[in-house]
Formats: sequence, structure tokens, C-alpha cells
Amino acid sequence: MEPKKIALLVGALLIAIAAAFLARSMFTGAPAPQADAAAMPDTSQLPKVLVATKQLPVGTIVGPDDFRYQAWPKELVETPYFIEGKADQSKLLGSVVRTGISAGQPVTQGALIQPGDRGFLAAALAPGMRAITVPVQITASVAGFIFPGDRVDLMLTQSVAGGGDGPPLKVAETVLHNLRVLATDQRTNPLGEDGKPVVQPYSNVTIEVTPRMAEKITVAQTLGAISLSLRSLADNSSDLEAALADGDVKAPKGNDPTAEKMMMASIANRPLEKGETFSTGGDVSKFQRRTVPAKPVDPSIAAAAAAAAGSTVPVVRVARGAANVVAVPVGGK
Repeated sequence: MEPKKIALLVGALLIAIAAAFLARSMFTGAPAPQADAAAMPDTSQLPKVLVATKQLPVGTIVGPDDFRYQAWPKELVETPYFIEGKADQSKLLGSVVRTGISAGQPVTQGALIQPGDRGFLAAALAPGMRAITVPVQITASVAGFIFPGDRVDLMLTQSVAGGGDGPPLKVAETVLHNLRVLATDQRTNPLGEDGKPVVQPYSNVTIEVTPRMAEKITVAQTLGAISLSLRSLADNSSDLEAALADGDVKAPKGNDPTAEKMMMASIANRPLEKGETFSTGGDVSKFQRRTVPAKPVDPSIAAAAAAAAGSTVPVVRVARGAANVVAVPVGGK
């Protein structure tokens, strides 16, 4: 082999050995890598502002779980914000959202309207809706356990006399479903000064309805007594199934959680006229009627109608005096 090639091979071998020793010293001598914990910023000195815990659309009646205080950069704090220590959160309960607030967004003083302020009730109404007040008795208002923001069904109880003899027909029917309660008497905040729900009787309930529903409720008050039944929060799923079956709403395409939430919200916030149910006195007691008393038919009119229709019902003529002759069909009285 030529001396030049031998020298090149020896040089390459020496370089490889040197590189191996260098790599070994680097891996064995270097300390193990350690993850340094990122220093958490100190928020104890930052001001805390009131933010929304969830999406609050226009017309929402504020509840205790809708807001919370959160640390906020001092340079980003605006004058309209509610700052902890300078604002009483409990006094905001029962207010109505005048402009929509996104989840995590600071609440401004102009975004809420307080009870008693001008336009308070109008701000609580959804677009196209109306507010109507109905009188209720203590026994017909779930003993004071219906609060502003709850959902109720409206029932009408009446007596239908009909045209015949005997007791009238007693009937109760559910006229409207899923109505939102805006206020009980003059009260829009269900909580007391201690932040706990206060159960108290009331004689008037203000509810949110469509214009047609307002007309029906006005007529219902002239027919009989109005009662309210409190709805369960779990009723939304059954209402959704019924709305999908009737084609009133359409299921969103694909797997879009936002669209599904909007669909559920539209069902939960929609008052209903469909599905009226009723119960008569006969459904409660066997001593009550199931139908409206019918007016008895005059036998002479029945005989004349049968004759006009070509019926062969036998007729007996009863004379009561010389000028009073009445045709009575056989079997009649």
C-alpha cells in the first residue's frame, strides 16, 4: 500500500477515536436536564373586576351564579367596571342584562338595568314578546316557591253549566306551557339581603308571553280561576324531541357543540301553545260529570224533525184539552 494512503487511514482512525472520546465525555459529564418551573405571576396585588361566568344574552335576569370576581391588569381597568371592594355584587341580583355579555367579559354598569329603573321590564322582554300580569291565589302559586326566572305552565279552572239540568261540568285545562316568570308582585330578585332565596306569598305574577298568548290569558281570566304549575328543568329534553318530531326546529348538521347549545336554548326559552290537556270532574270523582249537561229536546220538535227526515218513529197524539194536542214519539216523555 502506498505511504500516502496509509497516512490518510491512520489520520481518519485517530479522528474517529478522538470524536468517540469527546462524545462520551459530553454525555457522562453533563448534568441531567432539569425542568425549571415557570414563575407564576403574583396576582394578589392586582385589582379584581366582576366578569360573567357564562354567556348572558339580552333580557337575562341576573342570578348568583352568573358573575364572579377575577384579577385584572391594572392598566386595563376601566371606570365602568365593578371592582371588588367598591361594588356590592349582591345588589346586582335581579338586574336585567341590557347589552349582551360574553363569558369572561367584564361587566359594565351600562350593561345592566336595575329593578325600578325606567325601562326595566321592557329590557327583560325578548324581542317580539309581551309582559302580562295575572292574579293568583297562595294555594295556586306553589306556596310562594315560584321565583323570577322560573318556567311555569298556566292552567284554567272553570265550571261549564251547559243547557240542561244537573250540576255543571268541572274542568281544569293547561292552556299555555313553558312561560318565563319575570316578577312576583313587585319582586324581581329571588334572594334576600343575606344572599339566600326568600320564600314569600304573592298575589300577582308577571310572565313573558307572545301577543296571542296575552289575548288568551286575558280571556281566561274572565272564564275562571288561573293557576300556575312549576316546570322541571329536565322538561327541555322532552320538548326538544317533540319539536324535532313536529319539524318546528331542525337539528344542526355535523358535530357542532355551539349549534347544539343554541338549539337547546331556543327550545328552553320558547313558550308553547300546543298540547293543551284537560281533566274533568269525572276524572277525579265518580260522582262528578264527564260531559257538559245537554239541553233536553222538546218531544214535538223531535217528532217533527223525524217526520221531516222520513223516519217511521211511531207517534202518540196526547190531547190536553180541546185545543192542546201534542204529538209525542213512543218512548218520549
